[in-house]
Amino acid sequence: MRRWLLLLWLLSSPLAGAAKGPAFTLHRLDGEAPGPTLLVIGGIQGDEPGGFHAASLLVTDYHIERGHLWVVPNLNFPSILARSRGVHGDMNRKFADIRPDDPEYAAVQKIKRIILDPQVDMVLNLHDGSGFYRPQHIDRQHNPRRWGQSVIIDQAELPGVAHGNLAGLAARVRAHVNAREPRPEYHFHVRNTRTREGDAEMEKSLTYFAIRHGKPAFGIEASKAFLTHRRVRYHLLAVEGFMNALGIGHRRDFPLTAEAVRRRIDANLRLALYDARILLDVSGGARPRLGYIPMPPDRPLAFTASNPLLAIVGERNRYRVRYGNRRVTLLEPQYFEFDDSLKRIVLEVDGERREVPPGSLVPVHGRFRVAPLAGYRVNVIGFRRPGRRDESGVLIRRQDIASRFSVDRQGRRYRVEFYRGNRFSGMVLVEFAAPSGA
Repeated sequence: MRRWLLLLWLLSSPLAGAAKGPAFTLHRLDGEAPGPTLLVIGGIQGDEPGGFHAASLLVTDYHIERGHLWVVPNLNFPSILARSRGVHGDMNRKFADIRPDDPEYAAVQKIKRIILDPQVDMVLNLHDGSGFYRPQHIDRQHNPRRWGQSVIIDQAELPGVAHGNLAGLAARVRAHVNAREPRPEYHFHVRNTRTREGDAEMEKSLTYFAIRHGKPAFGIEASKAFLTHRRVRYHLLAVEGFMNALGIGHRRDFPLTAEAVRRRIDANLRLALYDARILLDVSGGARPRLGYIPMPPDRPLAFTASNPLLAIVGERNRYRVRYGNRRVTLLEPQYFEFDDSLKRIVLEVDGERREVPPGSLVPVHGRFRVAPLAGYRVNVIGFRRPGRRDESGVLIRRQDIASRFSVDRQGRRYRVEFYRGNRFSGMVLVEFAAPSGA
């Protein structure tokens, strides 16, 4: 089972949440053996999903065995959620100078402090770029003015600094990526912007800020000509090339193919609300609207997420679940006072006894039954049996539940809710096995 991220968001009201948006997060992945520290940043521009999804997969699906990997997958989170390059302008042009009244001032100052942390040895900034960079003009999509499929350096060397041979390192990573891409038309190239020679725009960038402060820094640009999962693959190939060059030991649990990456991007997307009393698993796609979600009337919305790109944003009197640039589902609340007394739930699942806490996902092959619990009422959302308010003790199969009440589009995950009098006590999700051959 993959680890849950310790991401806690608090949303005091729908309007406040929509206006402000969540802040970025820093994730430190530490190996058991000592080694250098690589800082990887994604999402500085909110319309470049290849970069921020690659950074997110580093957090959720990579294991560091030697050295340290620090990841900020969602630097400009409000712009990611808005699918905008920058809701307050281009954040990547605010590192030379930024006004204190700029809405992004606090975020820029915070990431600067992280970059300048003495432990950080190298910085990568992940982008999606137009076309295919080529040193010579070939055609409209392949020329020196394009950015895609390139490793970006601001200058060839950073004298007197470990790993200061920027051009040499970039060439090594380019070779690492290209050795795993058999099609020459998609190969990476090294682009030197020669920033200090008079590139006024690049002088404002995050990587040049790092360079000016003695930190080796690189940009990685995957081409926007590709779908997101293919961009992510190229990003991960490049990041692994840098980790190899630094001697950072790492492993992942999936092959680095475009299809495997696509599946990973859509997997393990869970939200736990109110101290895990409520679990929503939206992996593989949720229904467009989930109604009657129990919420307390007098508490801010608090949730943890299994992925750093998952967020819940207030939308009038409802809540929109977002995953990066995607709209996942809309939560429509039903307000109840909460009861925190329920600690364990007993079920019979396919003939075997299971005991789980509220907020669990319970796999079911064929049928389940919730054991009666004195003082509590069970409501299986989508199941109806005339004359019963308490659905404990009833053997339930997938075909007994109306599929339109499932959490997911495939009709496999269903809410089982518990009440004590008129108070909501918690829930579990049951997930029926996929049909054979699916």
